[in-house]
Amino acid sequence: MDWQARYYPLDVFVTLTTEIEGLIKSVDFQAVELVKEEIDSVGKPDLKSWASSHKNLFVPLAPEVQLEGASIEAKYPDLIDAKSPYQSANAYVIAWARLQGGVVISQETSVHEKRNPAKKHYIPDVCRDLGIPCINLLGLMRKERWTF
Repeated sequence: MDWQARYYPLDVFVTLTTEIEGLIKSVDFQAVELVKEEIDSVGKPDLKSWASSHKNLFVPLAPEVQLEGASIEAKYPDLIDAKSPYQSANAYVIAWARLQGGVVISQETSVHEKRNPAKKHYIPDVCRDLGIPCINLLGLMRKERWTF
């Protein structure tokens, strides 16, 4: 959610944006449509604008993704933020990656890396439990062998 505002602002990391857009065009970088809803609900204006201009990034929630996501939510109920004004995309991002044989990219850290975790499971924890690769944006840069 905050990769552009907090870690890699678009005005500084122009080449990074170009590389990510290349992955989007080649359909190697996708997210479930719930991510777009989350961005629209709480994203920064720059991210909202960027997401709106990349509609092909977001894929519909197919029935099998919905079933898999619901199964993940049932197994890891604290993955959901009950106070959130929007439906959390986390379980469905993981479900999409699991069904596609993909990799989850998340800036979240594992519960073991937090001093006072608010819950027992974060995206990396669930991915590890389910055997799904999970990396952060820097990990993606290394995986793709991008240099700047």
